[in-house]
Amino acid sequence: MSTPRVVLGRRVGVVVPGSSANLGPGFDALGLALGLTDEVEVEAVGPAPRSGAPSAAHAETAEVAVSGEGAESIGGGEGNLVVRSVRAALHAAGVPAADQPALRVTSRNGVPHGRGVGSSAAAVVAGAAAGSALLAEPLPPEALLDLVCGLEGHPDNAAASLLGGLTLGWRDGAHGPWRSVRVEPHPDVVPLLCLPDVELSTARARAMLPLQVPHGDAAHSAGRAALLVEALTRSPQLLHAGTEDRLHQAQRAGAMPASAALLEALRASGHAAVVSGAGPSVLVLCPSAEHAARARDVVHRHAGWRTALPGVARAGAVVSVTG
Repeated sequence: MSTPRVVLGRRVGVVVPGSSANLGPGFDALGLALGLTDEVEVEAVGPAPRSGAPSAAHAETAEVAVSGEGAESIGGGEGNLVVRSVRAALHAAGVPAADQPALRVTSRNGVPHGRGVGSSAAAVVAGAAAGSALLAEPLPPEALLDLVCGLEGHPDNAAASLLGGLTLGWRDGAHGPWRSVRVEPHPDVVPLLCLPDVELSTARARAMLPLQVPHGDAAHSAGRAALLVEALTRSPQLLHAGTEDRLHQAQRAGAMPASAALLEALRASGHAAVVSGAGPSVLVLCPSAEHAARARDVVHRHAGWRTALPGVARAGAVVSVTG
């Protein structure tokens, strides 16, 4: 079997949306793509320099330039998440490390970092999609989906960034492939994103979750997650009931007290507010633009928050190829 071919000199552009995961009761399963985007360009500029040490096969062969959100803290070279994801896609296709090309990467980031809106998943999807497009024969769609969800460790943000719209993700068995289906959100649904001035590590937020939950809370979550899909796709008037959660938001409130206070105020006012991903941002799923305006008034009574109406990104990752 021949080694898959990387097209040297090819330039790939990927526009990839951020996302909000969990959406209340859909923990690690539901994701909604948001109209905040990263724009990434990846070029295979030539063969990787050979080295006598296999572990250094492509050391110092990735040139990375980053602007926009997170630019001051994002690493370059082979440690960059986009670069690592390009390499992962090439590896998944069967390209040996020693045969992978030198890369030139440019990222213009519009997805906020450390706010719970899928910045790491956007980088993973951008890199993996670009790596696949550098191949003469790209990865099949299901293999690319499995790859990005595996790199993230769960399918919610990654599937939403890749596919757009509302995604429902799962895994076939304990070690099987990651899968997701995309459904079309109702056109009246307006996401209102509430962004705080502070960041929160996803790892820190996840570490606060208990290893076990009461059976009643698990049953409640299953029912509300099913209701939320109906609310987001056909019955937006059910969004408040469909976003009730018992599995993770209250458990992580101690790491983001301002988010917990805003969440409580919004829900008490009748708004379908949830913690976006692991936080600290709060997302309000509004059944209309008028409802979003009223929710924004509630947010503006709390200091330290800015709001945005990013819309739903319905297209997911968009790839363009030159060369």
